[in-house]
Amino acid sequence: MARVLLLYLSLGCSVAHGRTCMSAQFKKPGDYILGGLFPFGMSTMNLSERLEPNVIVCERLYASGLIWALGMKFAIDKINNSTSLLPGIKLGYEIYDTCLEPVVVIQPSLLFLTREGSTGIRVLCSYTDYQTRVTAVIGPYVSDLALITARLFSFFLIPQVSYGASSEKLSQEEYYPSFFRTVPSDKSQSKALVQLLDKFGWNWIVAIGSENEYGREGLATFSSLATAQGICIAYEALIPADPSVPQDHKKLETIIKYINETQVNVIVLFSVDKSVKALLEQWISHGFSQKVWIATEAWVMSDIVTSIPNIQTIGTVIGFTIKGGIVPGFQDYVADLFASIQQESFCQASWEYSHNADSAVLGPQCRQCDNVSLHDISHLLGNQQTYAVYVAVYSVAHTLHQALGCMEEGCPKATVQSWQVSEGRSLTSSFSTPTHRSFSKCNLQYIPVGDYQESLRINTSQIRFHTMDSKKPVSTCFQRCEPGQIKRVKGFHLCCYDCIDCEENTYEGTKEDLFCANCPEHQWSPIRSAKCYDRSERYLFWDEPLIICLLVLMLFAMVLTCLSAVLFLKNLNTPLVQVSGGARSIFALLCLLLMCLSLCLNIGKPSTASCMLQQPLYTLCLCACFSTLLVKSLEIVLLTEFTSCPKGFLLWVTQKRAWLIVAVNCLVESMLCFWCIYSVPAFPVRDYKLLHSQVLIHCEIQSWFAFIMIHGYTGSLAFICFLCTFMVQTPAKKYNMARGIMFSMLVYFIAWIIFIAIYNTVQAMQQHAAEICSGLLCALGVLTSFYIPKCYILLFKPECNTVAYFQLHQGGSEGREQGVEWEQGSWEAVRKERGD
Repeated sequence: MARVLLLYLSLGCSVAHGRTCMSAQFKKPGDYILGGLFPFGMSTMNLSERLEPNVIVCERLYASGLIWALGMKFAIDKINNSTSLLPGIKLGYEIYDTCLEPVVVIQPSLLFLTREGSTGIRVLCSYTDYQTRVTAVIGPYVSDLALITARLFSFFLIPQVSYGASSEKLSQEEYYPSFFRTVPSDKSQSKALVQLLDKFGWNWIVAIGSENEYGREGLATFSSLATAQGICIAYEALIPADPSVPQDHKKLETIIKYINETQVNVIVLFSVDKSVKALLEQWISHGFSQKVWIATEAWVMSDIVTSIPNIQTIGTVIGFTIKGGIVPGFQDYVADLFASIQQESFCQASWEYSHNADSAVLGPQCRQCDNVSLHDISHLLGNQQTYAVYVAVYSVAHTLHQALGCMEEGCPKATVQSWQVSEGRSLTSSFSTPTHRSFSKCNLQYIPVGDYQESLRINTSQIRFHTMDSKKPVSTCFQRCEPGQIKRVKGFHLCCYDCIDCEENTYEGTKEDLFCANCPEHQWSPIRSAKCYDRSERYLFWDEPLIICLLVLMLFAMVLTCLSAVLFLKNLNTPLVQVSGGARSIFALLCLLLMCLSLCLNIGKPSTASCMLQQPLYTLCLCACFSTLLVKSLEIVLLTEFTSCPKGFLLWVTQKRAWLIVAVNCLVESMLCFWCIYSVPAFPVRDYKLLHSQVLIHCEIQSWFAFIMIHGYTGSLAFICFLCTFMVQTPAKKYNMARGIMFSMLVYFIAWIIFIAIYNTVQAMQQHAAEICSGLLCALGVLTSFYIPKCYILLFKPECNTVAYFQLHQGGSEGREQGVEWEQGSWEAVRKERGD
């Protein structure tokens, strides 16, 4: 309560007395002098029109800089009254205005480098014993100025501690060995900004910087980190240094126009407050829509920005400030000071020292400060930057305490060179780097919402956005792509994209790829996949339902074949079996059985041997079977159509010579099959294109010519059999062997027609199944058409199995006579063959 009352009493005094002697408070003698570089004011002249190296006077007050300078004065006065830190030593100070201009900061910096007690800088070979005017320097505030002064002070190794310069360049010890700071670098702040954008899901932003070292370096660092995080910057620009110049004003207008045209809802301003003021004034004057403005510590709480008319109409401001502590006793100190500078005796003493401290060298500092009242700056007394100044002064004091070897009873008043204070960069152990604190500014109310120290912690529920529902605005150019998706660039910005699913057998290689990568041939992937999987093998498995059905059918055909063979063997000497071919019929049935077994080569995983033997074994067995039917067909056609032919021809098809015809046919087919196996064998191949997740293993025919040759020969035998038996007239309801052979061959041809149609229609996976179906159809056709009717007579009509039956039941008139002659000739041949 007393402090508040004191503030109000001081406020009343300052109003009553008018001008003060505040401008005389920035110099004080002492055993060791600390130099201070603070922005008391801002230049109002166009420095590009400067023709003479005269003194630049900054008429416009920068109130925050005044508060920071008072923070340095307060820290030194507090140290001088301390009994534990530098006991017996009095620190002095000389604080000068930088005007936030590089041209202005050079003059006081050169003064600090002058020899103690003079205003000249001697040129020496070694400056080891050179005693400069000041022991250490506090400041300057911005990076542009710090980069200039750091070059000068580093040559003399004068310790320089900045309370605001955050450029990453100043961290390079080889260039700036005596530079220190009590604020984080721009890189730390840039990381915090990127994490803030990522927290709210804003990936479509505008990034603007001020055209100085702080803005250029900070914007470059931020842009690099943002791009690496996947944040798309729609537009990037630098605010011109002096918007009052017509050319720069036009440039600023262009920047404003482009920002508005991007239609983004989030704008990052990595800028000093002076440049931000120029941009926001133009934004407000154009009446553009409200946005989210992401602020850096350089302007988020600047009175220059908050004093802009209608500043509350720009939207929501979220920014970072240096997380500092409250400087204890500072507000009381300032209140006491403003009360003191109203007293004539106090001011007289202040002016007296000011004149004795070479004031003519730089002229009076901060003329406008004499017109400042406590009311004008009371709202700035809690500025976070003051704590950084306070820490900077104390870091120098602690280091000087160590350099002097101070004890509890006092410090020796020895000569300490400036470079000894910064020796070994001992200042770095005197303070810790502050962290950032996140603020939300809405309707000029500052609301702490979180902090940042390596990672961002933020309470989003405390932020009241400018939107109608107070929820966060959406500012996205893309959605985060899920695994198995790639980016398809849209518009003019390479970082703005849609997410596209990877197709089958492609996968997302890396997040930077713009195309899905193809899976290796032996692998596959489903839609929207981030990796490939090994293909499974596909062929006709033994346990497939279709194959099981075919195996059952095959077993049925084989059983019928075996039963027929056994029945024929049991009745080998009967007329019916002898007329059907006798032992040749049993041979044909065995070949038919082997043909059915050969169809199993199409099932299971194809191998080189199975592929080579599939077609040759099948056709050879079928050829042997058809050879026996060929003999019977020739016998029939000779007895029916060529009755006048010599009887010797009949002996070649009815007696043991008939085996020679069978053997010749089998030999020819065997030679064709051997040629096929030796020259152009089929081989197993792996087809990766037909099935998306499997590799199809099947036998591939190497030569279709060879395929036609081996099957064509068997087909030609079937065709001859068909022609020979088709011409024989068959009386109605009468048994005729020619009809059985004809239908057998007809089924064979139908099976081939069906096979060709299916083979060209189904996929390669079912082609082997089509071959099995075709083979079984052919086998069952021969069995049901030729052998089963005879088995029926043998089993159920044994009375018909006589010579008389065949002679009496072959038709009438001319056809009957021919039939009788045929049967008689057949039986005569049979009897001769048996030796009767």
